[in-house]
Amino acid sequence: MTPADLSRTVLRAVRRAVEDETLSVAVPTRVVVERPRPGGRGDFASNVALQLAGPAGRPPREVAEVLTAALVREPGIADVQITGPGFLNFTLAADDPGRLVREVLARRAAYGRGDQLAGQDLTFAPVDEVRAAVVTDVAVRLLRTLGARAGVVPGAHEVLRVAPVPRGEGDVFERFGTDAARWALLSAPPQETPRFPAALLAQTEDNPLFRVRYAHARVHALLRNAADLGFAPEAGAAGDAEPAEGALHAFLADHPAELEAAAHHRAPDRLARHLVGGADTVLAYQHTVLPLGDEKPSAAHRARLALAEAAGTVLAGGLSLLGISAPVHL
Repeated sequence: MTPADLSRTVLRAVRRAVEDETLSVAVPTRVVVERPRPGGRGDFASNVALQLAGPAGRPPREVAEVLTAALVREPGIADVQITGPGFLNFTLAADDPGRLVREVLARRAAYGRGDQLAGQDLTFAPVDEVRAAVVTDVAVRLLRTLGARAGVVPGAHEVLRVAPVPRGEGDVFERFGTDAARWALLSAPPQETPRFPAALLAQTEDNPLFRVRYAHARVHALLRNAADLGFAPEAGAAGDAEPAEGALHAFLADHPAELEAAAHHRAPDRLARHLVGGADTVLAYQHTVLPLGDEKPSAAHRARLALAEAAGTVLAGGLSLLGISAPVHL
């Protein structure tokens, strides 16, 4: 179960509680689930009970208990615990290790996209400042991944406010090229002034853009090397668990929620940070994928290759949403 699946499951539980008149409250449009903070438990947590308590006129823990009673019966959820004033903490049931990888590889660029905003018209006013224009462009792309009819329309009321490109930087697209310029404009939080160091063009590990694109290229190199060795990716159990393997599964599982958060907050920088984290994990994991020495390719190698391919697919899709290319050779 991915965070997006869990979010929809919790939302259904709220809707059923309202329909059964166990809760008297307007059903929210979305439920946020995230990794537990210090003091939390399990795999994911949500503050939905605290959000509903006021409108429902009931204590948060009481609302949490109502939802817990429904959620503990849901397939894919092993346990639900209430912590603090009413946080829901979810422990997920053991899953088929290849299910998520198969889903990513089946959906490819569509993985992580949803219909949470289907039917909604979300438009932005045109802007002249270069950074605001690029951020608006990506905000539109992100909102469309959630099913919204989004675009830039003269006369629209929403204007994205971002720190502009400093005077004196000149034409950053001419100086750095499209990919590096867009990364600099998008990866900084909106309120921070974007920076354009010479390292933007460096093919070194201290350049986050290079790491993301290099990780994607390394995945394709692994696929080519595996083909030369006579084996192909096949989702399944990868054998002895490596720390990076769990982190890669988390990267894939978190991707739909990261896209949704970036869209709702009009924050492409959130997606950029997500991609950097995934790329760093791919680079740490890559050395476990291919057989070593006289070792023969096994089911575990095929599963590791499939996991790497899924991660590369998500990296490419994320870069595409940012308007940045994802080369297969670098």
